[in-house]
Parts: sequence; structure tokens; C-alpha cells
Amino acid sequence: MVVTRRFLRYSLGGCAAAALSVALAGGMSGAALAQTTESEPVRPLNQATSSLSIAGGQQLMTEASAAIANQNYPLAQEKLTQARDSFNQLSTYYQELAQMFVGIDTQINRSNRDKALETAQLRDQASYQLALVHRAQDQPNEAVPFLMEILRSQQPTRDLGQRAYQQLFELGFVDEPYAGRAATTPVAPEAPVE
Repeated sequence: MVVTRRFLRYSLGGCAAAALSVALAGGMSGAALAQTTESEPVRPLNQATSSLSIAGGQQLMTEASAAIANQNYPLAQEKLTQARDSFNQLSTYYQELAQMFVGIDTQINRSNRDKALETAQLRDQASYQLALVHRAQDQPNEAVPFLMEILRSQQPTRDLGQRAYQQLFELGFVDEPYAGRAATTPVAPEAPVE
């Protein structure tokens, strides 16, 4: 039991470890243990200090914005890459969770699907900022893959997709500007006059 308590103290830290340690020592029932841990207001993966949380990714985006304001583009690039990777991983996990609950629990499925969409949007915003940082550093070749990724995710019909396409146009990667117009139907060729 000593090894277990020591492991809990170092791996869980603080209140959660103390609650589990007391539960293990006192023979607390599973329901009582659940009630103790549910009453804890702090959930570790909801904190800005967690690299696997929306709040953590948003904190990285804030730090990147501050670095951009100071024209510290290498630091901004580092923070944006971390945020993008975090949001991408979160989106993947939420998509997987949503799929696991298809036909089992609609509310859990919908909740995780919404979080997958939210984190994918945040990932695309981080990718867009990363592309702009590469442009600011005169690295257009590095910007193109991020802009293409955004277009695949957002499509050119959404605002962020249109902005990504505009960046590709400004870089000279594409020749035709896109102003959000609907596709025109090709006109059938006229029949030859006899």
C-alpha cells in the first residue's frame, strides 16, 4: 500500500491523490470515491497548463500573438506549431470518441462531435497564423502546405478557406482570384451553322 500511495502522490498530485489515498486506506466504496472526486472543482485536462486541453492550446495561441506583436517570429512559430499540434490531436481524439458512441449515447456523440469541430477550427486558425508567420519571415514555400491544409479542411466557401486562397493568390501560387462567387455553369457550345 505504501508504494501505491507514493505513486499516487507523485503521479496525481494534490487533492486527487489525497482522496484516492484516503479511499484506499479506509476502504471507501466506489460510489463514495466517485462522489469525492466529482466534488473536486479542478479537472486537470481543463486547465491552461495542460497540453491536451482547449484552454492549453488557446494559451499557446495567446503567447504566439504576443510574440508576433514583438516581431519575435521564431517564438511565434514555435508556439503556433505547438498549438496546432495540440488542437489536431484533440480533434482526432474527439472524433474517435464521437464514433465510439454512435448508436449508444446520442448526447455524448454530439458533445464529442462538437468538440472535434471546435478543435479542428482552432487548428485551422493556428495553421493560418503559422502561414502568415512564414510569410512575414519571407518563407512562402513553408506557408503553402498550411494554406492547402486549411482549404482541404474549410473549403473555399468558408471565410477562413477564402482567406487561405487569397494568401495563395498573393503568393503567386494560383493565378485566378476568388471572391466567393458561385461556380458558373459551363455554356454548351453552339451547334455549327450549316
